[in-house]
Amino acid sequence: MPSLDAIVCAASSAGTSDVLVAPNVPIRFRIDGSLRDANDVVLTPADTEALGREACGAEYEKVERGIEVDLAKSFSNGVRCRINVYRSMGHACLAIRLLASSIPKLENLGVPPVVHEFQTYQRGIVIVTGETGSGKSTTLAAIIDRINHTRNDHIVTLEDPIEYVYEPDRCSIDQREIGRDTQSFAEGLRAVLRQDPDVILVGEMRDFSTIETALTAAETGHLVFGTLHTQSAPDSIDRLVDVFPEERQQQIRMQLSMTLKAVISQQLIPKRMGGRALAAEVMIVNPAIKNLIREGKTPQIANTLATTADLGAITMDAALQKLVRTRTISAADAIAAAHDPEQMRKMVR
Repeated sequence: MPSLDAIVCAASSAGTSDVLVAPNVPIRFRIDGSLRDANDVVLTPADTEALGREACGAEYEKVERGIEVDLAKSFSNGVRCRINVYRSMGHACLAIRLLASSIPKLENLGVPPVVHEFQTYQRGIVIVTGETGSGKSTTLAAIIDRINHTRNDHIVTLEDPIEYVYEPDRCSIDQREIGRDTQSFAEGLRAVLRQDPDVILVGEMRDFSTIETALTAAETGHLVFGTLHTQSAPDSIDRLVDVFPEERQQQIRMQLSMTLKAVISQQLIPKRMGGRALAAEVMIVNPAIKNLIREGKTPQIANTLATTADLGAITMDAALQKLVRTRTISAADAIAAAHDPEQMRKMVR
């Protein structure tokens, strides 16, 4: 059985984004979004148990008690990974995400031009949303790193676990890991407000305490970045509001209308020539969208997005069409990823 280090080194050489380790099947690499066997060696339950122990060290006793363990590790080839160790049918399994060895430049990610302006925001909330593996953390890391090199601010991040490691330049940077440096996103965020931050990164806005404190931070003059798991920019409004009891939702809509600056919704689409391309919807919150948020008319926001291109906004379907026109992705993949497949089919035809 190969060591965890050998598995990660082989995965990195193969251009893998994720590794899945489970008993009674071979190790599987995810390359350009698709899973394939790394080899034909079937792992035994004892093999996966040993790899879980190697990954977790003393924390493996949590896995034995049925508690999932999240951690980040660096390996001999310099690759840093995010690892989740868990049990399935009583056996140890691992999901390993390989992270870029350095923080990518924002201009190399393929984000819409308006995203480059986010580094200039002084206050408010910016949300990056998308399904797991859509590159949310990478986009946020590139924005934060740009701030690090261009502003004189104090940046505090709350992450679970820490993925990209920043080298402080013009900014002072504190990276806090959930479970090691603070107990939860909600507790860490409340404490951050007493740590003189200018810019706050919240790895995931997953509960009402975290969202409520993030809104308060934005209202009091901080710039807050966070992530959600939604399919579109307008959906993010409803996700943030619906976390709260009904009697508080109007107040939250009011706070959001005053603090939300922009939402990026991301997908990674297979390229025609291999690899994956970023398709990004961007919603810039203008007065019209502020009113729709306050009035609870989020279904109308999608229509407003199409009329705010002068602000740099772009719909997901327009982003996909652009990728088809440049022959970066296929028409079939654009249709499959579109919010309106029938309209996309007409446009790409």
